[in-house]
Amino acid sequence: MTNNVHVLKWIDEMKALTTPDEVVWIDGSEEQLEILRQQAMATGEIIKLNQDKLPGCYLHRTAINDVARVEGRTFICTKKKEDVGPTNNWMNSDECYEKLSKLYKGSMKGRTMYIIPYSMGVVGSPFAKIGIELTDSIYVVLNMVIMTRVGKTVIDALGDDAGFIKGLHAKADLDDNNRYICHFPEDNTIWSINSGYGGNVLLGKKCFALRIASWLGRKEGWMAEHMLILGIENPQGEIKYISAAFPSACGKTNLAMLIPPEVFKAKGYKVWCVGDDIAWLRIGEDGRLWAVNPEAGFFGVAPGTSEKTNFNALASTRKNTIFTNVVHNLDDNTVWWEGLDKNPPKNALNWKGEKWDASLGEKGAHPNSRFTAPAIQCPCVSSEFNSLKGVPISAIVFGGRRAKTAPLVYQARSWQHGVFIGSIMASETTAAATGAVGVVRRDPMAMLPFCGYDMAQYFAHWLEMGKKIPNPPMIFNVNWFRTDNDGKFLWPGFGDNMRVLMWILDRCEGKADARETAIGYVPSAKDINCEGLDVSTEVLDEILSVDNALWREDIKGIKEFYAKFGDTMPKELLDELATLEANTAE
Repeated sequence: MTNNVHVLKWIDEMKALTTPDEVVWIDGSEEQLEILRQQAMATGEIIKLNQDKLPGCYLHRTAINDVARVEGRTFICTKKKEDVGPTNNWMNSDECYEKLSKLYKGSMKGRTMYIIPYSMGVVGSPFAKIGIELTDSIYVVLNMVIMTRVGKTVIDALGDDAGFIKGLHAKADLDDNNRYICHFPEDNTIWSINSGYGGNVLLGKKCFALRIASWLGRKEGWMAEHMLILGIENPQGEIKYISAAFPSACGKTNLAMLIPPEVFKAKGYKVWCVGDDIAWLRIGEDGRLWAVNPEAGFFGVAPGTSEKTNFNALASTRKNTIFTNVVHNLDDNTVWWEGLDKNPPKNALNWKGEKWDASLGEKGAHPNSRFTAPAIQCPCVSSEFNSLKGVPISAIVFGGRRAKTAPLVYQARSWQHGVFIGSIMASETTAAATGAVGVVRRDPMAMLPFCGYDMAQYFAHWLEMGKKIPNPPMIFNVNWFRTDNDGKFLWPGFGDNMRVLMWILDRCEGKADARETAIGYVPSAKDINCEGLDVSTEVLDEILSVDNALWREDIKGIKEFYAKFGDTMPKELLDELATLEANTAE
């Protein structure tokens, strides 16, 4: 498929290491994909579902010891440890190559190596970056075709260039004691071995689009962020775009595919999804920050997804979707998971492939079970989804889950202050998480597990970008999770979060009021459009309040987190912390 000497030399080296019986180039054609599906069905790797009810859909089960990303086995591998920082796992790159080469040796014997040329971003876009993944898994091939742009057009776009990301994945023995997901940002290389779970083996996703891309972005002057991108269209047909970062369990996917409240829908407001997980941002010719979603699909968590919680996400999965580790309903050959509806199937297999009965109390779908669906199938997908130039960002939003500390929304005083707000992002653990409830976990910019280098240098890159953007977006923080003293949520959330986004966009255009507080600019209750909403002014006042005593307590945790980075922490953020401390002093 190519005469690129850099590509061919690398593939020859990897073939010599892994010794596959066969090698197949993936051209992205439906004919080839159908042959692979038939082969995977014959071995039981995938199960064809009811094609009348779920056309083009398949079920896959991973190994029981291989069901999630493994942060403890995920490494950034460089020559120098200080490049990686205190929040990443580090391994010396030479030592890692040597260690993993022993595991890869002969790992594809008796198997086929599939060569997947793929593009993160639309082929031909100035944002786009090309990767090639070598894998011995048809499941990986079928998922990568959904999640990225795959095929001959990618190889043609690469031409003779050496600048592609080299990805090697081998299932090997699925030995969790020898499972490694390793990134070599100095070499544009990703190696994954002994896993078959999507988050560890779809190398275009977190591995390339965040860990490697964040390194590239710092080097090349752009940003790779763990952010959704959405557009809000007003009744006049004008669309303004927001990018937003949230840690897990904070409603990120719901916000990305938000359905406006009826009162706004009736007036002609619409919300469009550009991306649900990752944003690549560059400075445009007009001096604004422009964003693309480098992915082509959604890799979503199934449990809890329903017509009520996320209609658009569920609708995206009605066809051409791969379901992983969900319940198999044998009566009609469809799938089910907890939270889909209140009617679990009577004749079913659980995510392990065992006979399952919901009445016995055990969950049928794995809590991290997934769907991989083409984004273009989403009912609210943006018309700009395949745009070569992306969309202009008016506002950047950070969020977290805080019961009392953070108000419903506040605005940064400046770009520098906004970077500080992103750097102190945190969520309190819920009953759903393992361990104690209410523990504050810092996750700056929601990038803690995904930044490919030292996070203090990452903060510095954000600060540097702010100096280069002539017309930067305004930065905000939201918190949908304020509770009363009985732990009851005070804000309805879901579609009503649009009311807060509308205030944010009005602030960006100088159309909305705010009052200055110790932490930034906060709206008054009258500034939030609550038409048709049963929330009293008193409750709104409560969730928009700023308690300086709680922030003084939070500052202790911020200082503890910052201390991890020692002298590498940017002075500008330490200055912002000092300002917060002075503003909240008794």
